[in-house]
Amino acid sequence: MTTTTGTFIHHIQERGEYATPQEADRAARVVLTLLGAHLVGDVRTRLAAHLPNDLADILLNPLQATEPLSPDRFVRATAAWIEGATEQTALWDIGAVLSTTADTAGDDLMHDVLLQLPPGYDNLFGPPHHPTHP
Repeated sequence: MTTTTGTFIHHIQERGEYATPQEADRAARVVLTLLGAHLVGDVRTRLAAHLPNDLADILLNPLQATEPLSPDRFVRATAAWIEGATEQTALWDIGAVLSTTADTAGDDLMHDVLLQLPPGYDNLFGPPHHPTHP
């Protein structure tokens, strides 16, 4: 069951405490682009089915990853793609987007998603924590 883009972005905005929906949308697009490069086949398709259509397209048409990024490298890549971001703010963005995605997808699908990712990604799918908030 998919949700509307506005509702999905609103959840990210609330969870990430972003000032505007545009900030939440930017974080969603960057994080889902990088995530999509790490998922393949049925798992990527099933996850996309839980996202709003425009964000599903980002997940389904990712950049081609030459190698899987470790969780730390995923954070660094996110920071590099978001203007003015640091690793701490990128970790915040990732938590807001991926925890919202996980809530939308459900436990069974998230188990399958995590099986395709390098060890340690389960920590990135939790909500952002205030000690690392900018």
